[in-house]
Amino acid sequence: MDSPTPVPDVQRWVRGRRRMVLDAGMLVYPALTLAEVLRQRSGAAAVAGCVIVAAFAAGYLLAARAAARRATRRFWLLVGGCAVLSAAALPFAHADAFFLAAVVLSLAAPRLRRLAIPLVAVSAAAAVVLPWPLWGDEPGWTQAVALLFTVLMISAFAEAFRANAALVEARTEVARLASEAERTRIARDLHDLLGHSLTAITVKSSLAQRLVTADGARAGEEMAAVETLARQALTDVRAAVSGYREVTLAGELARGRELLRACGVVADLPTATDVVGPDHQELFGWVVREGLTNVARHARATRCAVTVSASAVEVVDDGVGGSPGEGSGLAGLRERVKTAGGQLRAGPVRPRGWRLRVTV
Repeated sequence: MDSPTPVPDVQRWVRGRRRMVLDAGMLVYPALTLAEVLRQRSGAAAVAGCVIVAAFAAGYLLAARAAARRATRRFWLLVGGCAVLSAAALPFAHADAFFLAAVVLSLAAPRLRRLAIPLVAVSAAAAVVLPWPLWGDEPGWTQAVALLFTVLMISAFAEAFRANAALVEARTEVARLASEAERTRIARDLHDLLGHSLTAITVKSSLAQRLVTADGARAGEEMAAVETLARQALTDVRAAVSGYREVTLAGELARGRELLRACGVVADLPTATDVVGPDHQELFGWVVREGLTNVARHARATRCAVTVSASAVEVVDDGVGGSPGEGSGLAGLRERVKTAGGQLRAGPVRPRGWRLRVTV
């Protein structure tokens, strides 16, 4: 299976390229301001204006780089310097200096959120109102519209970047949780599947060992059954790992009857399962598997009975206890029952024995 690690790397690469293009596109505004300085001024004033605009462009690029690296303190220092330089450009570029203000506000607005609204409004109003009383120029409607549009556009892009980053993080977390859930499922299935099979193999091996001198033919039959169980266990492991395993109530009752017989336990098991609907057949099969495995392992019982109905399954024995506490098998079964919307109850019965009951 290919590793999912490169996906976030690709996302970061795309996001970085977009930011580079966007940052380079914002240099159009310093270029417009520079053209206005050269048109309005000449000589030393033109040189001073060009130096201010060039310093502003350099400061903007450094601020954009600091933002990409999340160097917050350096970013705000550079933004403050750019704001001072945009104000210093007013005498040289007049209304076009508000193009620089658009760049400054585009850097700051996505991080200031609601505080940016009054700043943008004041800056746009200043671009319209100030040119006439200060320089006798026409109101800077173009600059005000450019300022508003640019800040809105950059804010929208910033929100998209944040949403994209959150989506990548969420997808990574979903992949991690899915992987963890799959590991839990495999561990639970391996315990439930192998616990039954290995218990049966142990019981039959012990029985065959006792019969090897007294009844060789019977011992051979038991060892053949051990081989069959071992092959079935291997099939079950492969099915659990691949996610395709079939557990049915009828199949578990048949296996359980053989397991109890080998243990010397008198079994009272139903021969028909038609009363149980197809939606509950697998769950009830897991209950019977876990219950009878615990009887064989821990109960030291002489009798065991299983009863089923349309909405319940119960395993009762007359031993000393079906399970020593809440083991991993019973915990896994409780999780299955909870997922199916049912209830599990397990505990001793008087005067002797253990009951496991699941209702849905």
